[in-house]
Amino acid sequence: MQLYETDELHVCRSLFPESICLFMYRGVLPVANSVYRMSMVYPSLRLVYVFGRLSAQISMMLLEVRGLNDSDFRVRMDNDLTYGVLQWAQGVKIYLEMRRRGFDVSAVRYEDLVDRPLVCRDMCRVILEFCRLPVSLAELAVKALDRDSQGNSSLARSNVCHLKAPQLTPRTKAKLNELLKRSGVPLIGEPGIVEGTLGCR
Repeated sequence: MQLYETDELHVCRSLFPESICLFMYRGVLPVANSVYRMSMVYPSLRLVYVFGRLSAQISMMLLEVRGLNDSDFRVRMDNDLTYGVLQWAQGVKIYLEMRRRGFDVSAVRYEDLVDRPLVCRDMCRVILEFCRLPVSLAELAVKALDRDSQGNSSLARSNVCHLKAPQLTPRTKAKLNELLKRSGVPLIGEPGIVEGTLGCR
């Protein structure tokens, strides 16, 4: 469940009080690179990258249309990583704010499930146990995670893996870290593990 509409989550929690909420996130740069590749497939998203370079005002208008309405993000998108970084920052920022307000939500780091095969099985067990589900399902979860979740779409790995990721220069990194610092979320170059992340025991 993505944590973009906090009111919707409160409604879900009131309707299903026994539900367990998890926020899945991945590293900021993999997200920014992934969103960039997505923009090469979806023309409407590509327009955000093109017109966002013109001014902070235009950038903010485009971001608001796409659901990013945080005044911290009023910036000209002068590089191909900015939009993905802003998306990542908003998700993590909302998650952290909800925890501070006492909302019972924990996090799962995507990299622990797909980038570290030796940890994946243990992490699946941790998540299943946390969700009060049979840990015997861990093997099926590992198999499911090995498949391309976008396999039958235009975003399939085979369609986007050849697209080159934007270059992260020291200047770009410094500018992006300023945005992240404003939002109170981990910076590029830091471990990037957010508060409340489940881990292997």
